[in-house]
Amino acid sequence: MAFRSAVITFPGSNCDRDMAVALERISGTAPVRIWHGDAQLPDGLDFIALPGGFSYGDYLRSGAMAANSPIMREIIRAADRGVPVLGVCNGFQVLTEARLLPGALMRNASQHFICRTVSLKVENAQSLFTQGYAAGEEIQIPVAHHDGNYFADEATLDELEAESRVAFRYVQNCNGSRRDIAGVLNKAGNVLGMMPHPERAVDSAHGGSDGTVLFEGVVKALAKA
Repeated sequence: MAFRSAVITFPGSNCDRDMAVALERISGTAPVRIWHGDAQLPDGLDFIALPGGFSYGDYLRSGAMAANSPIMREIIRAADRGVPVLGVCNGFQVLTEARLLPGALMRNASQHFICRTVSLKVENAQSLFTQGYAAGEEIQIPVAHHDGNYFADEATLDELEAESRVAFRYVQNCNGSRRDIAGVLNKAGNVLGMMPHPERAVDSAHGGSDGTVLFEGVVKALAKA
């Protein structure tokens, strides 16, 4: 059966096409493109992606307005049913604002927009999203954000650590994130938010392909299921 994925577009998304291209390249099936104002998701989705960008121009707080878009009610229900959800960059911000993930993404410590390739350490290699990597492996993934400074209180950070819900860490912290966190999982392990862009690292001609492993792992795992 074909892998059925969806990419959500908010006003101001600018990485939705990149995400769609990556998913089609790796799964062989083009994802459904969903507008944020839609009230329903297609039946039988295997995977949902919230892409990067600047939803609503990052007004109020990054992701805060998008988290209240009509489609988010359905995404929350889908995540609660166990459908895998990936939020990248602005998508990560939306997931925290929608309370699908803990914490918040604040202004970079440098107060500057950061756009470069960074080294990440794979902390949890057992999740649906990271099983293709080895624990402790270092990978190269681009970042492009102004509000990527992950913040949570100490109790929440301790809980994330104890439950192995830190998926990725920055090898060299580029934005001030607490405990160098670059990506986190929800308790059930079916929601991942990460600031770096794996969809921009699926073609060596574009500078690297370390993001391919994430998407291949998801597609293979869901195909087996």
